[in-house]
Order: sequence, then structure tokens, then C-alpha cells
Amino acid sequence: MPQTLSDRAAITSPLALMTSREARALGIRVPAPEYHRVRSGIYVDAAAWARLPAWRRYHVRVHALLRAAPDVTLCLESAAVVHGIPLFGHPRDLHVYDSRRTSSRRFGDVCVHTGAQSREVVDVGGIRVTSLLDTAVDLTRVLPPAHGLAAADAVVAPAQGGRLSISALRERARERPSARGAAIQREVWALVDERIESPHEAVSHALILWAGFEMPEPQVEYRYEGSLDRCDFTFRAARAVGEADGWGKYDLADPAAASRALANEKRREDRLRRHGHRVARWEPRDPYRVTPVARALQQAGVRVERPEQRALIATLRAESRRNLPAPTPAIGAGEKPHHV
Repeated sequence: MPQTLSDRAAITSPLALMTSREARALGIRVPAPEYHRVRSGIYVDAAAWARLPAWRRYHVRVHALLRAAPDVTLCLESAAVVHGIPLFGHPRDLHVYDSRRTSSRRFGDVCVHTGAQSREVVDVGGIRVTSLLDTAVDLTRVLPPAHGLAAADAVVAPAQGGRLSISALRERARERPSARGAAIQREVWALVDERIESPHEAVSHALILWAGFEMPEPQVEYRYEGSLDRCDFTFRAARAVGEADGWGKYDLADPAAASRALANEKRREDRLRRHGHRVARWEPRDPYRVTPVARALQQAGVRVERPEQRALIATLRAESRRNLPAPTPAIGAGEKPHHV
């Protein structure tokens, strides 16, 4: 099943946080090699920290900030952690909103933001954050366009637990005009789609359109031979389908489950091919490299219909040198049996 906002939301720290005072009370000496300092006076188990993927480390940093300053209001990527809006890689900064300030400032890795228009502040699990609507709109201005699109898709797509409308996002953006990120935001509004079911699909969708390929139709269902096969992308003119999730749907930690899932996937692909569909597949990192997705689509007969948007494609290639895409949880064979 697709991962939802509530699945992604980190209301508590992924790792136990320990302050210097708590360490003294427990007779633990810090700093020490066994403990990683997340921020001044706050530590976590070093081995556990080393095992965390990049975006989960950011979750720990956000909660370490809240431990040190529980009354702050989170915004941007830091609020996204609490709302469950997808993030990619490990953001450099922590973000706090303070409407009382006359100008924005940086304090180490903490950026304190203000603005001419106030943000709605809500309480989520005892944490003060800018509202889901304001957070999503603000992210579309500051994130790379494909990642801003993933954020916007997540908050409007029912399959991802989205409860906002595209019109609400656009209206809030009009209410709070800003020169910063306006061009990027226009690109996001042109592509946001409530049918998109994952961040990987959102990034793939962006690349497909920026590269000038035939306009895809997300989440089309086909009923063949008594089975229901639902595809990430359908290209009607080419009679082709595309799958953006690659190997992420297989539980590779469980060889037996992975074997069953691979066998089911092979049967689905064969079934679609028997009924005249070509199948293109790519892995989560491929849209950032551009060529693997373009090659897969061309081999499936999908035509280029418009000039490519080179400047936007360049933003994906730039991200490939900085961040890795956030993965989705492994899906066993029984959880999504007819997804191609």
C-alpha cells in the first residue's frame, strides 16, 4: 500500500535523546565515542545513529531542537517531519517560524523565519508547527521543483493521506505572493496531481513531462484474465505502461517473500504484454540520472512530443550529486498484489 502522511510523520524522535544532565544522573560520561552529539548538550547512541538513513537523522535533529527549545514553532522541512510530508536526503538546516521578529536570522544550524504574511500555527502531537497548508505552499517555493512537487502531491493525494485540494494550495499561494521561488512554484502548480501515490512517482512524473514525453495517465487499472493490474503510468498512444518504484516493492530481506513477489511481478508483466502493452521500469534513483528513464520509455515506444525543458531537468541532475531519494518501505507480495 502507498505510504501516507501519518506513516511518514515523526511525532517522536527515532532515537532516544539523552541530555548532559540525564547522562550525569545515569553515571554516563559524555562526550564519549559511544554517544553522538546531535546538538549542544543532547546525545544519542552513536551506533544507532550510524545505522539511520539520512532523512531519519534529520528527524532526530528536529526532535533534539524541540528537546532544547520545546516552545518553538517549526516550519518548512522541519514542520514537514511532523506533518509527514516527504523529504529527500538530509536537509542542512532546522527551520523555526517566529512572527514577532522583524527579520529572519540564522543561529548555527537553526534558521528563524518571519514574513510579511503570518502563517497559521497548529498543534500536532504537542508540537507547534505551521499548518499543513502553509507548510506545503512554503516548501514549493524553496525546494527543488521535483521535490516541491512531491510535497504538493502528498498533501492532495488521497492514497497518500492527503486531505487538501489543489485549489486550496493555489489560493494560499495567491494570498501570500512572494518573488522568492515564484517561478519554481508555477512549475509545481502545472504538474501537481492527486492521483500520484508516492514521492518517487512525483519525481518520475516531473521528469517524464520535462523531457517532453507523451503525457502519462497515473494509476490506470486494467482487467485481464481475471486479474486487476494497476499501473503507475499509462501512455495511451504508445500502449505502454511505466513503473516508478523499481525494486522498492520487494522485501529483499526475506528471500522467500522476495521470490514470491518477483514471480507475481513476472506474471503481471507477461499478462500485460499478452494484451499488447509494453512495460517500462526504473528505480528510484534513475530520474535523477535522467537517461535510464528516458531509455526505458523509448524502448517501450513512448514518443517525445515536446521540446525538453533543459533547465528543469538540470535541477534533477544537480540533486543527484547532493541527495538520494527517500525510499518507501518494503512491500511484501501480499500487500500490493496487482500493482505494476
